[in-house]
Amino acid sequence: MVGVRDPFRRAQFAIAALFCSLGFQYGTWASRIPTLKSRLDLSEAHIGLMLMATGVGAAASFPLLGMLMKRLGSRRLATWSAVCLALLLPALAAAPNYPVALLVLLCDGVAVGCLNVSMNAQGAALEVEFERTTMAKLHATFSAGALLAALLASGVNAFTSSPATHFGVAGALILVLIGYTRSGLLTHDRPAKDPEPATADTDPAAPAAAVGTKTRRTWRLPATMTLWMGCAMAFGTVTEGAMNDWSALYLEDVVDAPSELAPMGIAVVSVMMVLARIFADGWRTRWGDGVVVRVGSTLAGAGLALALLVGGVAPTLIGFACVGLGVAAVTPCVYVTAARQGPDALALVATMGTVGLLAGPAIIGFIAGATSLVWGMGAVASAAILVALCATRIRWTATPFPETT
Repeated sequence: MVGVRDPFRRAQFAIAALFCSLGFQYGTWASRIPTLKSRLDLSEAHIGLMLMATGVGAAASFPLLGMLMKRLGSRRLATWSAVCLALLLPALAAAPNYPVALLVLLCDGVAVGCLNVSMNAQGAALEVEFERTTMAKLHATFSAGALLAALLASGVNAFTSSPATHFGVAGALILVLIGYTRSGLLTHDRPAKDPEPATADTDPAAPAAAVGTKTRRTWRLPATMTLWMGCAMAFGTVTEGAMNDWSALYLEDVVDAPSELAPMGIAVVSVMMVLARIFADGWRTRWGDGVVVRVGSTLAGAGLALALLVGGVAPTLIGFACVGLGVAAVTPCVYVTAARQGPDALALVATMGTVGLLAGPAIIGFIAGATSLVWGMGAVASAAILVALCATRIRWTATPFPETT
């Protein structure tokens, strides 16, 4: 990476480029959903299936992730995944019909799952190698990438409505960014904490015949703590995704906010999440990951629940702000802890997070349809509280590292 001499900064910028690329790629094609709907003559149900296709692809990538991480390493897997995401944008624009678009988005989900795991593995390894907290800031660049995608979409729309031109430009930008920063990525991963094969030195009770032979790896059930981390990640991303998809509708239909204020729900949550992620590394250094997750998720759940009980535009926006502030650090902290358990744990936790992010809004919609949107948002508050409960069952690694600035 040209122009950056400090090895920590060089790696930090390169890994941040991966996070930014993922947010940018997702924001790019999501911004063109109305255009794709019109060009392919799709219904709302078709759009729902398109959105779910990405989640299905990410879930389907789980059996491959552990193997790919061990064989390729996070550096090569992240680079090739980002390249695939860049190339899938023009492929989506060129899709001649709905089935092909579904196939492209299914492949997109697989690439998203691979990049999500590998870039978080890079971020966790960066913290360990340089003993400096930075994961929350890296996740903030994901949100920044989505914002940049929205700005690019608005700019391109001023000149042309063609998704092919838009997606071609966006894909080229991702390739240039990854090409420029690739040399800054870490070349090694932190070793997984898998048990070593028994030897005469490590296990006196091991049979002599077993010494010096390779232990064949067999599939094992995930560790209990890994499952708790996966549940915490799933409930956290359910909270994130539901707020993005339902906050505007709640303000307009339940609180009777003016239509021009309805988008403020998403804006408040997003701004608070970005700000919190900028400062969250300092909180992690001072109080530790476990405290940050437990206090933050409790604040999110209690703040939203209180807002639902009180009602009114101002209390609702304050409650939404509590959610953005409280859940912002959940995913960075859980990813760091999962990565320290090895690639298999990280792959499972990342997959559960992706499923929660994509399936959560649909579940909230089902609850709202069966009861009311107030109860649906109440389920979001409950999900945040469940994060805090899951966090009490996780053995959080101490974070003595100083905050990076």
